[in-house]
Amino acid sequence: MKADWQTLEQLELLLEERKNADPDHSYVAKLYKKGDKKIAQKVGEEAVETAMAVAAGDDAELIKESADLLFHLMILLKARGKGLAHVTAELERREGLSGLVEKANRLK
Repeated sequence: MKADWQTLEQLELLLEERKNADPDHSYVAKLYKKGDKKIAQKVGEEAVETAMAVAAGDDAELIKESADLLFHLMILLKARGKGLAHVTAELERREGLSGLVEKANRLK
C-alpha cells in the first residue's frame, strides 16, 4: 500500500495533466471546461452525500463518498491554481492553535 500522501500527490499530478485533455474523453477535463462554479457545486453535492452516509450509519458508503469528496475538492483546488501544498501550509499554520482561537481570529 502506498503512503497516504503519495497517492494524493500522484492524483494531483494526474489532475494537472487532465487540464489539457480532451473533454470528450476525460471526466476531469469536462469538469475543468465547465468552470470552477460547476466544480464547486459538485464538491457540495459530494459533501452532502458524505454527510448522508454518516446519517445512515453506512461506513462503507462514508469511505466511498469521502473519496469522491476529496477527489472533487482536489479538482476544484487545481481549477483555482492551488493544490495540496496550499492546504497543508494552512493546516501547519493552524497547528497548536485552539480551534476556538483559530475560528475567532478568522472572524476579526
